[in-house]
Amino acid sequence: MTTVSKRELTWILSALMLGMLLAALDGTIVSTALPTIVGELHGANHLSWVVVSYLLASTVSTPLWGKLGDLHGRKKYFQSAIVIFLLGSVLSGLANSMIFLILARALQGLGGGGLMVGAQAVIADVVSPKERGRYSGLFGGVFGAATVLGPLLGGFVVDHLSWRWIFYINIPFGAIALIVTAIALPSDGERRSHVIDYLGTVVLTISASCLILFTSLGGSSEAWGSPRSLFFIITGVIFAVVFVFVEKRAEEPILPPRLFANRVFSSASAIGFVVGFAMFGAMTFLPLFFQEVRGVSPTASGMRLLPMMVGLFGASIVVGQLVSKGKKYRQFPIMGCAVMTVGLGLLSTINENTSSWLMALYMFLLGAGIGMVMQILIVAVQNAVNPSDIGAGTAGSNFFRSIGGSFGTAIFGALYINELPRQLVKGFHGAVPAGLGQNPSRWTPKLLAQLPPSTLHVILHAISASIDSIYRWAVPIAIVALVLSLRLPEVKLRSSAHHVAEEIPMATGE
Repeated sequence: MTTVSKRELTWILSALMLGMLLAALDGTIVSTALPTIVGELHGANHLSWVVVSYLLASTVSTPLWGKLGDLHGRKKYFQSAIVIFLLGSVLSGLANSMIFLILARALQGLGGGGLMVGAQAVIADVVSPKERGRYSGLFGGVFGAATVLGPLLGGFVVDHLSWRWIFYINIPFGAIALIVTAIALPSDGERRSHVIDYLGTVVLTISASCLILFTSLGGSSEAWGSPRSLFFIITGVIFAVVFVFVEKRAEEPILPPRLFANRVFSSASAIGFVVGFAMFGAMTFLPLFFQEVRGVSPTASGMRLLPMMVGLFGASIVVGQLVSKGKKYRQFPIMGCAVMTVGLGLLSTINENTSSWLMALYMFLLGAGIGMVMQILIVAVQNAVNPSDIGAGTAGSNFFRSIGGSFGTAIFGALYINELPRQLVKGFHGAVPAGLGQNPSRWTPKLLAQLPPSTLHVILHAISASIDSIYRWAVPIAIVALVLSLRLPEVKLRSSAHHVAEEIPMATGE
């Protein structure tokens, strides 16, 4: 472990938060720009993939980033992640097709995975779990700020420049992050020889990719029971089983099997998966609702997400402070999952006539619920694992949350694509106007505003009803997260950054 002064810690925190902000922003910044991007590049069937490709790449890369940091030191890999992220940003801005953009976003996600894991693992090296609560609140606040600032910044750029600048804007921030990390982060120290689990990395990547492809393509461009869909799901499951055997035999596994024997890690990972599923899947459609149903600009739609940021930021900060002052952490994920469930349930009732104040309240509740869950789970895991597994444990928690988000975004996207044509047929009583079609691949807010009022009314109601169905599906998933949170063990937070695993009392619950 590294001992640092308060001044050094301030610089380190600044560097880590800047890196995390970059990664978190690009998980959300494209949301308000999606209607404009689809309108220019076409291909609404691939709309969710602009988000999914980033999440998928960051998901499958996090275990490797975490393990590399454990073995060789975190600084060099954190900086490498910044460079990869910036390269992906430049290529995304140059995209001239949806396929090109999706591939560039995947490269961004590869770097983003290293930024997220690196930031959380470095702070675990220099701050004790007891004190880490207050800093996790700050990191949660950064994540929450990105949740809203991303769409807001994306909307502003789309309105006043071009959607391509939502990627180019990363370049100056990335340059600053490189400079600050070079100065602030502790050196990696002595390099030791280790064996990297490349086989496990490849097997895990194939498994996760196939499962995401199944959920993304199934029900949209491919029937759920089609040969291609069945190939993806079968291959994904087979490679998941193979991964278990590979990790048992690996000298330096990227996800050590011993982590899953730790009840804190296994419980937190399960909760994170389900929360990520509901959170990312549901949040993708809020900017779409504001822009297409309410007819506001991308910038205005980002502004309307501010209540969610306030809820997430506020809850994350308050919970972090309470945990640092001695409050037991177990109660907060339980309360957070309950509040998140209520928020999603209320959002399932919205329509084109719902007042802005009610929408703000519903989003605040959803944000507050998420803020009470996500970062505290990371603190709990880092407190419960061996020091040699800090990176792997942190990466594992992020992996399951991210793959849950990928599943949620893909599945909810498929549900939306299937539900919208049904609602259009219902609204037009089976006679959809010629030229409009059931595939909204060329729909933009500007185009919708040019339609006859009677036609527009039916379309807006169809979009609203389709989005409502997404939140109705998210509610039972959030309830599952609530049930899982009841099984999270309470382990006393250590007051020292140094850690001996066998000295940690593993509680059976409260």
